[in-house]
Amino acid sequence: MKRIAVAICALWFALPAWAQTFPKPGQPIRVLVGFAAGGTTDIQARVVAPRLAEVLGVPVLVENKPGASTMIAAQEVARAAPDGHTILYTANGAFVQNPHTLINVPYDPFRDFTPLSLGARGPQLLLLHVSVPATNLKELVAWGKANPGKLNIASFGTGSSGHIFAEMLMRQTGLDMVHIPYKGAGDAAKDLIGGTVQLMFDPATSALKNASSGRLRIIGVAAETRSRFLPDVPTIDEQGYKGMNLTGWVGWYGPAGMAPATVQKLNAALVKVLNLPEVKEAFDRGAYEAASSTPEELAALTRDFYERWGKIVRDLGMKPQ
Repeated sequence: MKRIAVAICALWFALPAWAQTFPKPGQPIRVLVGFAAGGTTDIQARVVAPRLAEVLGVPVLVENKPGASTMIAAQEVARAAPDGHTILYTANGAFVQNPHTLINVPYDPFRDFTPLSLGARGPQLLLLHVSVPATNLKELVAWGKANPGKLNIASFGTGSSGHIFAEMLMRQTGLDMVHIPYKGAGDAAKDLIGGTVQLMFDPATSALKNASSGRLRIIGVAAETRSRFLPDVPTIDEQGYKGMNLTGWVGWYGPAGMAPATVQKLNAALVKVLNLPEVKEAFDRGAYEAASSTPEELAALTRDFYERWGKIVRDLGMKPQ
């Protein structure tokens, strides 16, 4: 028995430093977000961070790394030491859409990351400028066909879910619209509110904020079911246009190669925080539902949505750009 104990101790001390202790006392945990400050993902990360710090006993700092369709943040996490002190909070597009729509994606969503927990679920909403006299998709299609060339649909980036939904909407409705990609949702929203563009799919949190301007209408929900925050707004499926029913979600990931004990500790902490009443209430205010999971469940969800988005992109004939 003594020899076994000695062997175990020797193996322990032979492990890399990152595998021995998590969290390291006094060392902050960096949460990278691939969007600018003030967006849905950033707001949620900043709600979680201080409470995660209380549970783990070390500072948790949110860092915004916008750009390249969230790939800058994802790549930095993929390259980080797998010690649990650098993690990613990202909308699903980084892993389930980018590999299908963009060239030179600098990471593999399955090989280079460790799933930790789901973070939130929330739909995208279809916003329409009030200058277009329509309150639902049927009226929009009728007006658009009677006024060809007058509809521009924005997205928050080429290859984004908003872009893919726009292409699906054009194909299914037969509407002649021009897709105009922006570098981010904020820039797109400014032009949408100003009437330069007439439509846009927008995540629920920012969509509700933008609709409060009084210049926009919400005419559809891109999800499997109606949003409990907008019970009177029908889904796009309900209005006869199928396929735009992939509810968006946001997840927590670390680099590949994390020690199982570190993954377990981070997952337990995230699950605890995401189930706090004040966290749920904060997410609810943005029309998103705080949602946790096991690492295995997040891995399965990532794979499922990767395959589903891949099929949609192939069916649309979209080429990586």
